[in-house]
Amino acid sequence: MQLIPAVDILGEDAVRLERGDFDRVLFRRPVDEFVQLVAATSPPLIHLVDLDGARSGTPRLELVRRCVALASPVPLQVSGGLRRVEDALAAVAAGASRVIVGTAAWGDETTLSAFAAALRERLVVALDVRDGVIAVRGWSASSGVTLDDALDRCRSAGVTRLHVTAIERDGTLGGPDLELYARACASGLAVVAAGGVRDEDLDALAEVGCEAAIMGLAYLTHLGVPLTP
Repeated sequence: MQLIPAVDILGEDAVRLERGDFDRVLFRRPVDEFVQLVAATSPPLIHLVDLDGARSGTPRLELVRRCVALASPVPLQVSGGLRRVEDALAAVAAGASRVIVGTAAWGDETTLSAFAAALRERLVVALDVRDGVIAVRGWSASSGVTLDDALDRCRSAGVTRLHVTAIERDGTLGGPDLELYARACASGLAVVAAGGVRDEDLDALAEVGCEAAIMGLAYLTHLGVPLTP
């Protein structure tokens, strides 16, 4: 079980949002300072989310390059606004070890296959779940795709790894949705769990089959950083 810290970026600040709500900022710190602080703990990977890119559909590749350099030698998993295969490949060229595709995965079903073919093991598909349905565009809209349908599409497209978020648990320290992750793990695909994860939840997540967990708000305690909205 890998523990992967999250760095969510809004503008030029690293932030933590409650349930993905842009109006409920729980923590704020300058990007460069926070990336270096997280990298100093030597995690296996850093989960980097460009929230502006997620909302606009335009990734900030210069931000990716900068954060890759700041975090080195810790690898980055990058998400936010990667709506085209070309954008995802550009993020890899900018130094991302893995890229997460969310919104683009749930439109034309051929698009998901194109991402999988182009990126192979570097691709992670985001299943951001609210009320059993996949949310898109920075969690601001519904795709209309159910969890079970999304899992079927991923298997058919040749996807190997999923990033599954329980949106209602995110930024709450309320514990993970184990039932959701168990359903995702039953697909046979590798699952990275996110949403409400605390240190005491890692064993339970491993038991249901998750390979890794994203920790955002709770990771601040590892860093000794107080909440500063």
